[in-house]
Amino acid sequence: MKKKKAIFFLILSAVLWSLGGVLIKIVDWHPIAIAGTRSAIASLIILIYLKKVQTSFNSLQILGAIFYAGTVILFVLANKFTTAANAILLQYGAPLYVALLSKPILKEKVEKIDWLVMFLMLAGIYVFFLDKLQFVNFIGNIMAILSGISFAFFIVFMRKQKEGLPLYSVLWGNILTALIGLPFILENFNGLSLKSILGLILLGTIQLGISYILYSIAIREVSAIEGALIPMIEPILNPIWVFLAIGETPGEYSLLGGSIILTTLGLRYLYPVIKNRK
Repeated sequence: MKKKKAIFFLILSAVLWSLGGVLIKIVDWHPIAIAGTRSAIASLIILIYLKKVQTSFNSLQILGAIFYAGTVILFVLANKFTTAANAILLQYGAPLYVALLSKPILKEKVEKIDWLVMFLMLAGIYVFFLDKLQFVNFIGNIMAILSGISFAFFIVFMRKQKEGLPLYSVLWGNILTALIGLPFILENFNGLSLKSILGLILLGTIQLGISYILYSIAIREVSAIEGALIPMIEPILNPIWVFLAIGETPGEYSLLGGSIILTTLGLRYLYPVIKNRK
């Protein structure tokens, strides 16, 4: 039951993360200011959930916090310097890095089926963005790759804390991100519209705060590779929100790539059930 609940929480986390694209579009502000503000709000949400402030730290929590901050800041910068499609595709190399890190750091073996699932889902994401990819903006693409590497280390160090409270890494990672974003927030504070303020509140509460509370609970019950693979449904949800918000219809490649991702992930968890019934 714990495993099923964890998988549900991972799916729900991905759904909430996928709101970022639409919400960021309605905030007319500097990207680092957006990242800092949403992390400041998320920190408050997590503190309310935890009901106390931690007074001691360990190396795993610190590393998790650093890689969390690196992930969110690098991803925002990648979206600034390259296309959103490039940024998402390159960041989602993270499952491959997690697979390579799982054995040496976590002593978790990646099964053959997970290697197959990972490559099929990566292929699905590639097809999903096929008509949007542009092999330009070298710096932005490098930032997106680094964001994926940082996300992989974040997942691994969150999983490494399965016996503790990995949410503290997210809390301190958000505080660090907020501090880094503070100069940009102060410089760009004037002239925020009501729509932008609403977008920032939703980004901090739902899209970041609540989603990572759910993720921190789930990662204690699943393997690191599952913690990287299941959230790969996030990219295919983005155009759904865009369609609902502004009526922009997803293209053929998006539909095909999304079908590959969902089918592969579905079969990954149906296969053991069917196999055990034989």
